[in-house]
Amino acid sequence: MAGTEYSDAQLVANTLAGDRDAFGRIVAKYQTLICSLAYSRLGNIGQSEDVAQDTFVVAWCHLRHLRDPEKLRAWLCGILRNRIQKYLHREGREPAHDAEPIELADHTPAPDPLPSEESVTREEEAILWKSLSKIPEIYREPLILFYREHQSITSVALQLDLTEDTVKQRLSRGRKLLQEEVATFVERTLDRTAPTGAFSAMVLAALPVVTGSAAATAGAATAAKGAGATKFGFLGAWLAPYLGIFSGLAVGWMSVRLAPTEAERRVKLRSLIALWGFILGWCFIAKPAVYALGRHYQWNDQTWVGVLAGFWWFYAAVVAGVIVVFFRRVLAVREQFEATGGASVPLADRKRLAVAVALHLACCWVAYLAWEAADRIWAAIIIAGMIPMAGWYLYQLRRKAGSVSMRASAKHMTLLCGLILLALNLRLDVWVAARRGVSVAEVHQFLPVWLIPLLSVALIAWVAALIAITKPKAKATSR
Repeated sequence: MAGTEYSDAQLVANTLAGDRDAFGRIVAKYQTLICSLAYSRLGNIGQSEDVAQDTFVVAWCHLRHLRDPEKLRAWLCGILRNRIQKYLHREGREPAHDAEPIELADHTPAPDPLPSEESVTREEEAILWKSLSKIPEIYREPLILFYREHQSITSVALQLDLTEDTVKQRLSRGRKLLQEEVATFVERTLDRTAPTGAFSAMVLAALPVVTGSAAATAGAATAAKGAGATKFGFLGAWLAPYLGIFSGLAVGWMSVRLAPTEAERRVKLRSLIALWGFILGWCFIAKPAVYALGRHYQWNDQTWVGVLAGFWWFYAAVVAGVIVVFFRRVLAVREQFEATGGASVPLADRKRLAVAVALHLACCWVAYLAWEAADRIWAAIIIAGMIPMAGWYLYQLRRKAGSVSMRASAKHMTLLCGLILLALNLRLDVWVAARRGVSVAEVHQFLPVWLIPLLSVALIAWVAALIAITKPKAKATSR
């Protein structure tokens, strides 16, 4: 039976029936893939094998929760990504692209080596990662797997769910990115670092003892989560949006409190309830639902981009529409108040400052996107652009009041939105590339260069149409 080929579904079924050897076949089948992907992310052979072993142990414990055994490979990769993120979070650092400097590698005492490290010295590993770390991950993964799979393009394509032509292209590009003087060394060393049968034995020895089957504790859903969200989760970075939401709510609440009449307060309160009800529902209910669908159906990059582009464009269109209607209605109430002899006064200095600060903090998320992608220059440009705009807004609030102040606020929000659209059009592809560790050209394969400008133009046209439609009709002058 040792030479019999089993499908993933058969191996899963046998494992669940209590056959530890069947799980050993799963480990043997996917150990090179899992170890290679872990090494490509962590840059340390020992650490990558620790995380890979942990991945298989988690898979053993949660195997009964795998809904579709035919998707075993993708499920294992999802668990691996989750374990890597937890490992990096626990270590409090970025991936271990911190191999010893070559000149120091042979002076540092090494701990007891793992089986795969016995034929690779610390100096060799340092040189190996020094070369590989310069290659984007999209090229590094197939390159590592290619030499560990004994230079089989077919095997790499199958393991990474790519076409053979794509694998050939990425291997060709990866080799070109390697320095010529170490290319031969990298190929030879990677072949010697591939996990052997000893790795399977180590995994099986580490499995928890259970009776009857591989049943284990609940919670497997969290083990494989984040496969799609890791790719595009930056589109909804967690810290800045929460700050933006809090600041936006603060601006809205102050706007209601500072309304000069009860009628204006009612209009503002109803509009803000509608606006923030949609925003909170979209961000905290609709967004997690979309990401859950993406993980369940394992969307590819093109599908993710298409769905997220439509998702966030619809969100922006609805928010813009509500804001346009809000300003129109409030302005009409304010003008009616002033026409009957009512007078609005400029805000006090403390209130002006609070409104200006909260308004600009509500737009800080785009600067956070730039900062998260290590695009410090554009983060500074965005912040530097907001500072004079905030000063100009404070000046406007001090000099103007009533309907004139409302129009100034509308113009200011238009400028803020224009700054955000400019940054997204010029830098979003760069931020995606930095987050995923690939080149901008690779990003353009699934994020067309024309997509963001097209959506921006469509959004501007939508807002312009709303402004034209909601514009008050001029009253006929009496003869």
